[in-house]
Parts: sequence; C-alpha cells; structure tokens
Amino acid sequence: MSFPKPEFTASQPVAVDLPDPPPQPFAGLTRRASATAAAVLPPAFTLLIIMTVWQLACGDSYDGLPSPSRIWLESRELIVDPFYDRGGVDKGLFWHIATSLQRVALGFSISAVCGVLLGVLIGANRWAHRGLDPIFQVLRTVPPLAWLPISLAAFHEANPSALFVIFVTSIWPIIINTAVGVRNIPDDYVNVARVLRLSPVEYFFKILLPATTPYIFTGLRIGVGMSWLAIVASEMLLGGVGVGFFIWDQYNASRISDIVVALAWVGLTGFFLDRIVAFAGRIVSRGDALS
Repeated sequence: MSFPKPEFTASQPVAVDLPDPPPQPFAGLTRRASATAAAVLPPAFTLLIIMTVWQLACGDSYDGLPSPSRIWLESRELIVDPFYDRGGVDKGLFWHIATSLQRVALGFSISAVCGVLLGVLIGANRWAHRGLDPIFQVLRTVPPLAWLPISLAAFHEANPSALFVIFVTSIWPIIINTAVGVRNIPDDYVNVARVLRLSPVEYFFKILLPATTPYIFTGLRIGVGMSWLAIVASEMLLGGVGVGFFIWDQYNASRISDIVVALAWVGLTGFFLDRIVAFAGRIVSRGDALS
C-alpha cells in the first residue's frame, strides 16, 4: 500500500505588520549620561587611587611633601576662596592666573601670526627653507629661561621681557608644523589653482589655508602649551603678580601646601588652553569642509 507523496509548493512570504517599538523619551539622555560617565569615571577613579596612595605615603607627620589632608588644613582659604584681593600681591590664585593668561594671550597671539606667515614662507619657497630652517632648528632648542637675560637687556622691563619669552618659546612648533603642512599640499590642489589662475591672496585663503589647517592647529596646540610653561617659569624670576611669582613667593615662605594648590591650578589651566585651541581647530576645519 503506497501513500501519495506530499507536494511542497513555494509560498510567497507573508508581510506581517509588527507594532512600532515603544517610544523611549530618555534614550538620548541615557546615551549622554553613559558617555559622560565613561569620560569622567576612569580619571576620577585614578585620581582617587593617587590621592589614597599619596595620603598613606606622606601622612600628617611627614616633613617633606604634605599629604592631601594636610594641604586642605593649611590651604583651605586658598582653595575655597581663590577670588580674594587684599591689595598688592596678596591676591587669590584666580587673579594670578588671570594676569598670567593676559600675558600668554598677547605673546601667543603674536607668535601665532608670525609663526604661520614664516611657516608658509619656508614651506612654499625652497630658498627660504634652505636659508631659515637651519637657524630655526638651532634656536628652537634654546630653553625658555635662557632668553630671559637677553629680553631684560633689550627691554629693561619685566612685562615686555615676559612677552618676548612667550613669543620666542612658542613660535617654533607653529613655524615647523605650518611648513610641513604647506609642503604636503596635494599636487592636484596646486594644479587646480594654476588652471583657475588664482591670485596669491586667493590661493592662500582658498587652497593653502584649508589644506594646512590640521598642521597649523597642531603647531598652535604645542605652542600654547609651551607659552604657558614659559610664562610660569619667567614669572618666577621677574616678580610681580602672576602664578609663577606666586609659586616662588610661597616657596620663599615655606608654604609648600600653597604651591601644590597653585600647581593644580596651573595644570588645569594648561589643559583648558589646549582644549580651547583644539576646539577652535575643529570649528575651522569644519568650516573649510563646508565651504
């Protein structure tokens, strides 16, 4: 007795209307919170470990580097109220940092303009590169404080001398990175400029500047960090109001806790300066990409 074989026929897929997923009004907020936690928690945990080891290593009776608890006891007013101003040089750290930032802003702005122009010159002109690049390579190795006696002899005043030290310290990475960017401009861009017969000014703003923006801002980030290092070091010797003078003055008064607090301010300020220049670079690069 035989049974008939079942016949299998290909059937068309049946579309099934699935219900829409339920709305998640807090999805974006959750993602932002997760990203913030991923950025904040690891360094915060690392800092907690460092502070714990520091406290255990130094203790409250250690005569050298003060422990975090001792710093809080000795420098509580400086930490809690950085805005006090009792006249003269008796000011909170905010005012010393602000004075140093004013000097850095002026000196670094001058070095940025001159550095970009010189970098374009030695990057675009072969003879300028051969004549100037060896001199720049020698001068960039001179430590910042070595320029201080020269600047004092030339200007006879503390503030112009500090500005010169900032300028001459921060200009070299700007020149070098800009020159590298100019030499790495693709040949297609240069050929397009020749076909369109762009003037030197049009070539600078439409071809050269957008192509070298990443290199320029890399030099600016290095330069702003070096300018911040230079002003802190030079203010230690020049005196007056400024975070460098504050650190040296507290050292002479044997207030090591205040120096540690000032160093924290110096590090955070340098970090934010780097972030500001990096943010400006992203904005400029995005504008070049959209133009």
